[in-house]
Amino acid sequence: MAISTTRFPGLRRVAWIATAFALLVIVFGAFVRLSNAGLSCPDWPTCYGKLTWPTQAHDIVSANAAFPDRPLELDKAWREQAHRLLVGGLSLVTFALAGWAWLRHRDLGRLAIVPWFAAVFIVFQAVLGMWTVTLKLLPLVVTAHLLGGMTLFALLAYIALRLTIVSMGNVENAALRRMVVIGIILLAVQIALGGWTSANYAALACGTDFPICLGQWRPPTDFHSAFVLWRGIGVDYEGGVLDAAARTAIQLAHRLGALIVFAYGLLLALLAARRRETRTLALALGAALLLQVALGIGNVVLGLPLPVATAHDGGAALLLLVLLALVVRLRPTMPR
Repeated sequence: MAISTTRFPGLRRVAWIATAFALLVIVFGAFVRLSNAGLSCPDWPTCYGKLTWPTQAHDIVSANAAFPDRPLELDKAWREQAHRLLVGGLSLVTFALAGWAWLRHRDLGRLAIVPWFAAVFIVFQAVLGMWTVTLKLLPLVVTAHLLGGMTLFALLAYIALRLTIVSMGNVENAALRRMVVIGIILLAVQIALGGWTSANYAALACGTDFPICLGQWRPPTDFHSAFVLWRGIGVDYEGGVLDAAARTAIQLAHRLGALIVFAYGLLLALLAARRRETRTLALALGAALLLQVALGIGNVVLGLPLPVATAHDGGAALLLLVLLALVVRLRPTMPR
């Protein structure tokens, strides 16, 4: 059904707060992962038995005695536990949004289902966060955790966008809308490839060469080993376990995926720019694509600087946000 963008100002504000909170969690999570702090708190949900993290001298001694295989690194531990606390805050906002949607579900119609699903999904995301620690950065779980964070962000952003953007209400836009949905699917695959690249420490598998890799157009690769999803538990995956050829294969697959997403996204931007109602979003899509490609190339040629690598994750989320905005703008008015 058509929902007036002026009827739920309070709910809209909460939805945007939740969306911004989710983006913060994604970016800070990338900061934690890329600074090799993902296992800096060996227990969960506490950190060395603390709700925050050990800071006093006697607490640090006790922490090291309790976890002799993982001595406390204070400069990393605070990052991991702060991320967990941020997730806790996001959970509260998401539950509040779901509760509010329940109270107004008659007015929201089918849209009310989305915040309810987000509230359930964040519980599953928390479980993935626990498994990230207990399974010692198992790449499949780390990648799933990233995808879960992006999915939660997409759900919250969709609610905020539906309460903000007026749909065009024109069935003639169905073809372009389907193309945008395909673009979101392609972006999701590319985000998964990016997560797999990071989880297997393959971001610099080609050195700092671009567009070539290790000084060659066709370097040695091992695609078979690169994409084995399950390698068993009990192994500490921090630092990665794959050889150079497998990591190179992952990096090249990520580059190919980036090329496909960029080309397809550029086509979408050109098509959307032909319509006056979607021209602004088309420009935003083009800008987001160029920014994301620049950040990706910068990661390689600059040797994966932490600010650029962290921003690359945020750029993927912003690109997803623009595509979702296009889907909502092109959405036909539906009966209740």
